[in-house]
Amino acid sequence: MSTRPPAEVGMHLDDVDTPALLLDLDAFERNVAGLAQAVAGIGAGLRLRPHAKSHKCPVIALRQMAQGAVGVCCQKVSEAEAMVYGGVPDVLVSNEIVGTAKIARLVALAKQARVTVCADDAGNVATLSEAAATFGVRLPVLVEVNVGSDRCGVEPGEPPLALARQIAASPGLRFAGLQAYYGAAQHIREYAKRKEAIDAAAEKVRRTLDLLHQHELACEVISGAGTGTYTFEAGSGIWNELQAGSYIFMDADYLKNLKADGTPGGDFEPSLFVYATVMSRPTKDRAILDAGLKALSVDVGFPWVVGMQDVEYIRAADEHGRLTLHDPDRTLPLGQKLRLVPGHCDPTVNLHDWYVCYRNNRVEALWPITARGAVL
Repeated sequence: MSTRPPAEVGMHLDDVDTPALLLDLDAFERNVAGLAQAVAGIGAGLRLRPHAKSHKCPVIALRQMAQGAVGVCCQKVSEAEAMVYGGVPDVLVSNEIVGTAKIARLVALAKQARVTVCADDAGNVATLSEAAATFGVRLPVLVEVNVGSDRCGVEPGEPPLALARQIAASPGLRFAGLQAYYGAAQHIREYAKRKEAIDAAAEKVRRTLDLLHQHELACEVISGAGTGTYTFEAGSGIWNELQAGSYIFMDADYLKNLKADGTPGGDFEPSLFVYATVMSRPTKDRAILDAGLKALSVDVGFPWVVGMQDVEYIRAADEHGRLTLHDPDRTLPLGQKLRLVPGHCDPTVNLHDWYVCYRNNRVEALWPITARGAVL
């Protein structure tokens, strides 16, 4: 059940209740258009399939598709259901789906939209085939290849070939290509080292593709890439589908990545903020916000306070965020509202029910975070 929105359309930003999840529409729209234009400019055959686990919102997914995206990625069946029921016609579940109930929901959803899934196990392929045949669908399946993250995925070379042949021969399934996402490379800080990681991944994918081609297995899709590395995958000549997701928001962790010139930042700008109120100022060097662990994720670091370099968020409790004021003369009274750039946007979004979308300091829209808590 959704909580009541912390704002109303037309309200001035100063009147929005907190904690709230703010979306700067101007910055968001620039980010969406920026990646769409970059992909279009690279050349024909390269597709954008943004990851919806970042935003969990069909409204955003449809805006991405309006700018040229072919569909979205999801990690869970419940996320895919939220997207399809919200009008998104093409979803890749870029993950392995295991278990009778989940697989039944997956193949049933494939009767309503184009749904693709990943696999890295022969037994799972057999189960997918049986369920797809029962529901009367032909389910596209990508073989996931471990290109460096050591998470899901078979090792490059012969193992993907064996799975691809099994999928191609399975009733109800269609071999659609490879999933080759290097998640661990996204936050390698140095530009040259990030590129080196993707170059190594590309060689693993290339070797696998050669084997598939030798056995006359067409590989329609090579999907992967993220916000931190998409330029490398796009320029490799290997990947033809990009899964970047966080680019629409950017977070404090992504903004620590270094560009080619050695400066931090990237091609995109922060658009997502946690809005918080100063609820206590017990000393000159300490202030307390009403946004703690239940309002933002600190798994990869604390948020940044927008426009106040001398104010640092240093600790999070359930309902409180502690600030250190490095300038004791800093004015920060009770009731003052601050914007925080979250350390990690994806799990922060999952803590909220609504995007409070604003432009020129006024609330323009409220978008429901439909797939919040979608973990099944």
